[in-house]
Formats: sequence, C-alpha cells, structure tokens
Amino acid sequence: MSSNQQPIVLGKIGSSHGIKGWMKITSYTDSVEGIFDYSPWFIKEQGEWREVKVTQWRFQGKALVACLEGVNTREDAQLLTNCEIAIQADQIKDLSEDEFYWRDLIGCTVTNTKGYNMGEVEQIVETGSNDVLLVKANVKDAFGKAERMIPFVPEQFVLEVNVQSKQILVDWDPDF
Repeated sequence: MSSNQQPIVLGKIGSSHGIKGWMKITSYTDSVEGIFDYSPWFIKEQGEWREVKVTQWRFQGKALVACLEGVNTREDAQLLTNCEIAIQADQIKDLSEDEFYWRDLIGCTVTNTKGYNMGEVEQIVETGSNDVLLVKANVKDAFGKAERMIPFVPEQFVLEVNVQSKQILVDWDPDF
C-alpha cells in the first residue's frame, strides 16, 4: 500500500472456518458480498499493511467465508483473526459531483439555516430507518451540548452537502 494513502477499511477477518485455511469475513460494505468486488485486499498484520488475494469465497449460511492465497491451514487462518481488511482509496470508483461516500462526511462542519455552527461530524450511525449524523459539538457550545444526533434525511433535515469545502447545511434546532 502506498504510504501517502489512507487505507479504506472494508471489513475484518474473523475466526478460522474448517481445516483448509478458510476464515470468516465481516464485511462493512452496503451489500455484505460487495467486499469481494475489490481486489487486491490489504490486511494489517502487526501494524503493517500487506497485499493479499482472495482465491475463493462463499456464503456459509448467512455468514461469509473466504480463502486467501497462501493460507492453506487452520493455523495459517488463525494467525489472521481480527486483521482489518482494507483497499487503497484509488480502488473506489469516482462519484458524480452530487454524490459522496459516508467517509467523506467525517470532519465536515455542520451549520444550520440560521448560521449556527453545530460542530463537526464524528461518525455516521445506521439506525435502520435512516442514518444519523453524530455531530461533536464545539467546546463552548451555547446550548451546552456535547454532541447532536441529526437524522440524515435529504431535503428535510440535511439541505446541502459540500464535500469540497467540508460543509453541511442542516435545518435543525441547535437545542435538540
């Protein structure tokens, strides 16, 4: 992995599965099998990223299992348990100007329609009904808030997202 790129973590290796080097895979992609659309993978072992190739994968019930090149035994697979799976940023397709990835919202400043700075997006939480922006409030927030949870509902609460300027405009009461 080139040193000037932040890896994009797509999942994690779980416990070994069987005796032939298969391992369980936890995927963070929208459709769980989407993690296999990317090649090569990079896994983080002892603080270092190294390139690996998936040789086979399948559903095992509702879980995903995969086999990596050079991992042929249960013991090999066990050494990789809990390793993060990542790709390089340039492996992700470019989006049109009005589209963005959730990761692009982290660190954006959230301002409401009255010009009040609500803080910065710390993370996006999936709730099932709609995703929620978890906004870390500014240190001296006038409303005494440490954080705000703003539903990511375009045109209702989230009016504008500008990834280039790291700004999000919301219709949200700062007292919530």
